[in-house]
Amino acid sequence: MLKVEDLSVYYDGLRALHSVSLEVEDREMVCILGPNGAGKSTLLQTIAGLLEPRAGQIILGDRTIQGLPPHRVAALGLALVPEEGWLYPQMNVTENLLMGAFPKEARGQARERLDLVYRLFPRLKERRRQMAETLSGGERQMLAVGRGLMSNPRVLMLDEPSLGLAPMIIKDIMAALVRINQEEKVTVVLTEQNIFHALKISRRGYVLENGRVALAGRSEELLASEHVKKNYLGL
Repeated sequence: MLKVEDLSVYYDGLRALHSVSLEVEDREMVCILGPNGAGKSTLLQTIAGLLEPRAGQIILGDRTIQGLPPHRVAALGLALVPEEGWLYPQMNVTENLLMGAFPKEARGQARERLDLVYRLFPRLKERRRQMAETLSGGERQMLAVGRGLMSNPRVLMLDEPSLGLAPMIIKDIMAALVRINQEEKVTVVLTEQNIFHALKISRRGYVLENGRVALAGRSEELLASEHVKKNYLGL
Protein backbone atom coordinates (compact mmCIF):
# COMPACT_ATOMS: atom_id res chain seq x y z
CA MET A 1 0.00 0.00 0.00
CA LEU A 2 2.63 2.56 1.13
CA LYS A 3 6.36 2.08 0.68
CA VAL A 4 9.22 4.43 1.49
CA GLU A 5 12.63 3.51 0.09
CA ASP A 6 15.96 5.09 1.12
CA LEU A 7 14.37 8.49 1.81
CA SER A 8 16.75 11.36 2.59
CA VAL A 9 15.39 14.80 3.43
CA TYR A 10 17.07 18.09 4.34
CA TYR A 11 15.23 20.63 6.49
CA ASP A 12 16.58 24.15 7.11
CA GLY A 13 19.88 23.05 5.61
CA LEU A 14 20.28 20.06 7.93
CA ARG A 15 19.82 16.43 7.03
CA ALA A 16 16.64 15.37 8.83
CA LEU A 17 16.19 11.86 7.40
CA HIS A 18 18.98 9.43 6.51
CA SER A 19 18.00 6.73 3.98
CA VAL A 20 14.77 5.85 5.79
CA SER A 21 12.84 2.84 4.51
CA LEU A 22 9.51 1.46 5.71
CA GLU A 23 6.48 -0.35 4.39
CA VAL A 24 2.81 -0.31 5.38
CA GLU A 25 0.44 -2.98 4.11
CA ASP A 26 -3.15 -2.41 3.03
CA ARG A 27 -5.51 -1.98 6.04
CA GLU A 28 -2.61 -2.18 8.48
CA MET A 29 -1.98 0.15 11.43
CA VAL A 30 1.68 1.08 11.87
CA CYS A 31 3.25 3.48 14.36
CA ILE A 32 6.42 5.53 13.93
CA LEU A 33 7.99 6.19 17.30
CA GLY A 34 10.82 8.26 18.66
CA PRO A 35 11.79 11.35 20.64
CA ASN A 36 11.40 14.98 19.65
CA GLY A 37 13.66 15.83 16.72
CA ALA A 38 13.89 12.23 15.50
CA GLY A 39 12.38 13.12 12.10
CA LYS A 40 8.86 11.74 12.57
CA SER A 41 7.02 14.88 11.43
CA THR A 42 9.48 15.41 8.58
CA LEU A 43 8.79 11.89 7.36
CA LEU A 44 4.99 12.32 7.29
CA GLN A 45 5.20 15.77 5.71
CA THR A 46 7.48 14.42 2.99
CA ILE A 47 5.13 11.51 2.25
CA ALA A 48 2.23 14.00 2.03
CA GLY A 49 4.11 16.20 -0.46
CA LEU A 50 4.75 19.14 1.88
CA LEU A 51 8.52 18.60 1.76
CA GLU A 52 10.62 17.39 -1.17
CA PRO A 53 13.13 14.59 -0.59
CA ARG A 54 16.73 14.87 -1.69
CA ALA A 55 16.82 11.16 -2.51
CA GLY A 56 14.66 8.05 -2.32
CA GLN A 57 11.21 6.92 -3.42
CA ILE A 58 7.69 7.06 -2.00
CA ILE A 59 5.21 4.62 -3.52
CA LEU A 60 1.46 4.65 -2.87
CA GLY A 61 -0.23 1.60 -4.31
CA ASP A 62 1.46 1.15 -7.67
CA ARG A 63 2.37 4.82 -8.16
CA THR A 64 5.49 6.80 -7.28
CA ILE A 65 4.36 10.00 -5.55
CA GLN A 66 7.46 11.87 -4.41
CA GLY A 67 7.58 15.29 -6.03
CA LEU A 68 3.81 15.52 -6.44
CA PRO A 69 2.15 18.60 -4.87
CA PRO A 70 0.11 17.96 -1.70
CA HIS A 71 -3.29 18.30 -3.40
CA ARG A 72 -2.34 15.59 -5.92
CA VAL A 73 -1.17 13.29 -3.14
CA ALA A 74 -4.45 13.88 -1.29
CA ALA A 75 -6.45 13.13 -4.43
CA LEU A 76 -4.69 9.76 -4.66
CA GLY A 77 -6.09 8.82 -1.27
CA LEU A 78 -3.55 9.91 1.33
CA ALA A 79 -4.59 12.26 4.15
CA LEU A 80 -2.36 13.86 6.79
CA VAL A 81 -3.62 15.03 10.18
CA PRO A 82 -0.76 17.33 11.19
CA GLU A 83 0.46 17.99 14.69
CA GLU A 84 -1.91 20.46 16.43
CA GLY A 85 -4.48 20.01 13.68
CA TRP A 86 -4.13 23.20 11.60
CA LEU A 87 -7.84 23.97 12.00
CA TYR A 88 -9.72 27.06 10.81
CA PRO A 89 -10.39 28.70 14.19
CA GLN A 90 -13.20 31.04 13.06
CA MET A 91 -15.13 28.36 11.20
CA ASN A 92 -17.54 26.10 13.04
CA VAL A 93 -17.13 22.34 13.40
CA THR A 94 -19.19 21.40 10.34
CA GLU A 95 -17.45 23.98 8.15
CA ASN A 96 -14.03 22.68 9.22
CA LEU A 97 -15.09 19.13 8.41
CA LEU A 98 -16.42 20.05 4.98
CA MET A 99 -13.07 21.67 4.16
CA GLY A 100 -11.61 18.17 4.39
CA ALA A 101 -13.76 16.98 1.49
CA PHE A 102 -11.85 19.12 -1.00
CA PRO A 103 -10.59 16.33 -3.33
CA LYS A 104 -12.97 16.07 -6.27
CA GLU A 105 -13.43 12.35 -5.61
CA ALA A 106 -14.67 13.06 -2.04
CA ARG A 107 -17.13 15.89 -2.66
CA GLY A 108 -20.00 13.66 -3.73
CA GLN A 109 -19.68 11.64 -0.52
CA ALA A 110 -19.44 14.59 1.87
CA ARG A 111 -22.77 13.93 3.58
CA GLU A 112 -21.98 10.25 4.17
CA ARG A 113 -18.51 11.08 5.47
CA LEU A 114 -19.96 13.73 7.78
CA ASP A 115 -22.33 11.15 9.24
CA LEU A 116 -19.39 8.79 9.77
CA VAL A 117 -17.37 11.43 11.63
CA TYR A 118 -20.32 12.25 13.87
CA ARG A 119 -20.79 8.54 14.66
CA LEU A 120 -17.14 8.23 15.60
CA PHE A 121 -17.12 11.47 17.59
CA PRO A 122 -20.62 12.22 18.96
CA ARG A 123 -19.21 15.21 20.84
CA LEU A 124 -18.48 16.90 17.51
CA LYS A 125 -22.10 16.50 16.45
CA GLU A 126 -23.19 18.17 19.70
CA ARG A 127 -20.84 21.07 18.91
CA ARG A 128 -21.33 21.17 15.14
CA ARG A 129 -22.23 24.88 15.12
CA GLN A 130 -19.50 25.86 17.59
CA MET A 131 -16.40 27.75 16.41
CA ALA A 132 -13.24 25.66 16.37
CA GLU A 133 -11.36 28.21 18.47
CA THR A 134 -13.78 27.63 21.36
CA LEU A 135 -13.30 23.85 21.52
CA SER A 136 -11.23 22.05 24.13
CA GLY A 137 -7.90 20.50 23.14
CA GLY A 138 -9.42 17.04 22.92
CA GLU A 139 -12.31 18.26 20.80
CA ARG A 140 -9.93 20.03 18.44
CA GLN A 141 -8.00 16.80 17.98
CA MET A 142 -11.22 14.91 17.28
CA LEU A 143 -12.08 17.57 14.71
CA ALA A 144 -8.66 17.29 13.07
CA VAL A 145 -9.00 13.50 12.79
CA GLY A 146 -12.54 13.86 11.47
CA ARG A 147 -11.46 16.37 8.85
CA GLY A 148 -8.80 13.92 7.67
CA LEU A 149 -11.49 11.27 7.22
CA MET A 150 -13.65 13.58 5.12
CA SER A 151 -11.41 13.06 2.09
CA ASN A 152 -12.27 9.32 2.15
CA PRO A 153 -8.59 8.34 2.38
CA ARG A 154 -7.02 4.99 1.65
CA VAL A 155 -4.21 5.93 4.05
CA LEU A 156 -4.71 8.19 7.08
CA MET A 157 -1.51 9.58 8.61
CA LEU A 158 -1.58 11.26 12.01
CA ASP A 159 1.25 13.27 13.57
CA GLU A 160 1.29 13.01 17.37
CA PRO A 161 -2.49 12.64 17.85
CA SER A 162 -2.17 12.33 21.65
CA LEU A 163 0.05 15.39 22.12
CA GLY A 164 -0.99 17.48 25.12
CA LEU A 165 -4.21 15.57 25.79
CA ALA A 166 -5.57 14.25 29.07
CA PRO A 167 -5.34 10.45 29.58
CA MET A 168 -9.09 9.86 29.13
CA ILE A 169 -9.13 11.83 25.87
CA ILE A 170 -6.09 9.90 24.63
CA LYS A 171 -8.01 6.69 25.28
CA ASP A 172 -10.97 7.99 23.24
CA ILE A 173 -8.75 9.08 20.33
CA MET A 174 -6.90 5.76 20.25
CA ALA A 175 -10.19 3.82 20.36
CA ALA A 176 -11.46 5.88 17.41
CA LEU A 177 -8.31 5.08 15.41
CA VAL A 178 -8.86 1.36 16.01
CA ARG A 179 -12.43 1.69 14.72
CA ILE A 180 -11.26 3.66 11.68
CA ASN A 181 -8.74 0.95 10.89
CA GLN A 182 -10.83 -2.13 11.66
CA GLU A 183 -14.37 -1.06 10.77
CA GLU A 184 -13.72 1.43 7.98
CA LYS A 185 -10.76 -0.56 6.58
CA VAL A 186 -8.53 2.52 6.42
CA THR A 187 -4.76 2.04 6.54
CA VAL A 188 -3.45 4.08 9.50
CA VAL A 189 0.05 5.45 10.11
CA LEU A 190 0.68 7.45 13.27
CA THR A 191 3.72 9.06 14.85
CA GLU A 192 3.87 9.11 18.62
CA GLN A 193 6.06 9.88 21.59
CA ASN A 194 3.51 8.00 23.71
CA ILE A 195 5.04 4.67 22.79
CA PHE A 196 2.99 2.42 25.06
CA HIS A 197 -0.38 3.61 23.72
CA ALA A 198 0.79 3.54 20.10
CA LEU A 199 2.17 0.01 20.27
CA LYS A 200 -0.96 -1.26 22.02
CA ILE A 201 -3.15 -0.37 19.04
CA SER A 202 -0.68 -0.92 16.18
CA ARG A 203 0.36 -4.11 14.43
CA ARG A 204 3.94 -3.02 13.78
CA GLY A 205 6.23 -0.14 14.59
CA TYR A 206 9.37 1.69 13.54
CA VAL A 207 11.59 3.58 15.98
CA LEU A 208 13.26 6.68 14.52
CA GLU A 209 16.33 8.11 16.21
CA ASN A 210 18.35 10.99 14.74
CA GLY A 211 16.64 10.61 11.39
CA ARG A 212 17.37 6.89 11.05
CA VAL A 213 15.36 3.72 11.62
CA ALA A 214 16.88 2.34 14.82
CA LEU A 215 14.42 -0.52 15.36
CA ALA A 216 11.52 -2.12 13.51
CA GLY A 217 9.25 -5.03 14.28
CA ARG A 218 5.91 -6.26 15.48
CA SER A 219 4.42 -4.23 18.30
CA GLU A 220 4.80 -6.96 20.89
CA GLU A 221 8.46 -7.37 19.95
CA LEU A 222 9.13 -3.66 20.37
CA LEU A 223 7.33 -3.60 23.74
CA ALA A 224 9.61 -6.43 24.87
CA SER A 225 12.77 -4.77 23.50
CA GLU A 226 15.31 -3.79 26.15
CA HIS A 227 16.17 -0.69 24.12
CA VAL A 228 12.55 0.46 24.12
CA LYS A 229 12.07 -0.41 27.79
CA LYS A 230 15.17 1.50 28.86
CA ASN A 231 14.96 4.53 26.61
CA TYR A 232 11.21 5.09 26.22
CA LEU A 233 9.26 3.26 28.89
CA GLY A 234 11.54 3.97 31.85
CA LEU A 235 11.71 0.28 32.81
